Amino acid sequence: MRWDGWRNYNSDDLYARLCLTYESNPSPEQIEENCRQLLVWWQKKLPLKNQTSNPLAQMLRAGLDEAPAFLAEARTKLLDAEARAQFDLLLHGQIVQEALGEFRKLLAFALGENKLREEDENRLYERGRGLGLTRSDMQAAVEGELTRLGAERVAATMFTAPAPVVISSAAPAAGVAPVDARDPATEFRRMLRLSKLCIDGDEMTDDQRDAMCNMGESLGLTGGEAEDLIDEYLEECSGMTPPPLAPAPSMRPAVATAPTAKPAVAKTASMAPVKRPEAAPVATAPKEVINTSPLARAQERQQFPNFTNSAGIEMLLVPSGVFFMGSTAKDAAPHEQPVSQVSLSCYYMSRFPITNVQYEKCDPTHRTKRAANAGDNHPVVYVNAKEAEKFCQWMSRDGKKYRLPTEAEWEYAARGMDGRSFPWGERLDSGNLANFADKQTNFPWRDAVIDDGYPESSPVGSFPRGASPFGLEDMAGNVFEWCLDSFEAYKTKERVNPRSSMNNTKRIYRGGSWKSRVSNLRTSARNFNLPNYSSNDVGFRIVCECEG
Repeated sequence: MRWDGWRNYNSDDLYARLCLTYESNPSPEQIEENCRQLLVWWQKKLPLKNQTSNPLAQMLRAGLDEAPAFLAEARTKLLDAEARAQFDLLLHGQIVQEALGEFRKLLAFALGENKLREEDENRLYERGRGLGLTRSDMQAAVEGELTRLGAERVAATMFTAPAPVVISSAAPAAGVAPVDARDPATEFRRMLRLSKLCIDGDEMTDDQRDAMCNMGESLGLTGGEAEDLIDEYLEECSGMTPPPLAPAPSMRPAVATAPTAKPAVAKTASMAPVKRPEAAPVATAPKEVINTSPLARAQERQQFPNFTNSAGIEMLLVPSGVFFMGSTAKDAAPHEQPVSQVSLSCYYMSRFPITNVQYEKCDPTHRTKRAANAGDNHPVVYVNAKEAEKFCQWMSRDGKKYRLPTEAEWEYAARGMDGRSFPWGERLDSGNLANFADKQTNFPWRDAVIDDGYPESSPVGSFPRGASPFGLEDMAGNVFEWCLDSFEAYKTKERVNPRSSMNNTKRIYRGGSWKSRVSNLRTSARNFNLPNYSSNDVGFRIVCECEG
């Protein structure tokens, strides 16, 4: 297979030299392992030095002499905590400069006539925020460029607001708000309310929802926007309470009153039925927007450094990102579809599943439940979802907020933003990537060729080459991991920090185990069971929310 990674041996990026990335939180073990493998790769190419006419030798010639020194330098600096921190700061500065470079391109376009209009400057700042730049950085760049070019600011242009579009000369029906044809969302809200679906508390069927989505799309909305407006309408319906019923005539208290004459009122043409005031529009929270630009993600790493908590659990930052959740692969289950786009804010996740020794600091009695031959550093098993949640509550006593990961957080942490099938990539063809049903097991579905070295569970961290894009290990195999969410069918709409409704008795767990076939180790594979279920191949890992 073709591999271009060798070309990075003399890169300015120390991580790239070792085929690693700044975001991958590489552990010392991963740095050592990658350096070793690359040195072996180059060593095997040394015979080419004597084959001067060989095209491959001509291409690799400089690397045959230089690569070992460059690789050793990268290894040494990245294994030194202080040197690595300084290099990370250097990388962060480069990312800032790249974002400023993009901002200056936009600024140059806005200054085409050596004039900067107020509305153009506001749009510049909006675009700059999308790049992850701070207001002060942008203002400094603008002032510097204005001074350099001798350009000037121009006040906002005055204009007359366009007349509203008239839809029809006919007056709208009583109680129905006039329609703004320029706003498909307003029209779709009106049509939802006219449909009177779910007003009486009934649930909207899938067929009704699909029909309304199609109607929204015909008005010019995206599928995700239509779904959001339907959810908004259903929340509005659920908040409606019918007026109190008047007591039945037989139950009304008898009150003797003297008859009174009604005053005669002459009807006139000017009198019209009293118009009830229209209900105030339902206030909706603004749609959350997550900045996933390279600079914003780099700034998160500066703001939220990795840490080890009081229980000795190593917590790694998973930066904000956007990914496609689910799979259309041929071996994907129906409940892994439809694939939808999901945006997530940053969070911490434990580098490994929670181990026996870590869990037993909270529950010492669990030592009697350990799996056979499982040591302190093996993942804890025989814990159900409720017990895992109690551990998170126990951990939260130090002031941080710990919990189980949502299903979306788990999948994103396992696969990153490139949609890979396994945490390490696309293939499972060797025994140094994960612990699953291999030749040492007796399951009918086992892989009779690969030997991962363990007949049952393995100590956490035994497969550093199988780490996810964020440096999280054992995300595939070893033990299943409980999630916060209940099992629900996927929806097509785009979602931001999604969580399930928790109204289902089936609780999600992810990742596969030492009992699993290869297909169950995929990052998108879903499994579920009752919350009180426990087994010798089900454990958990934890999430810590980023403050602020």
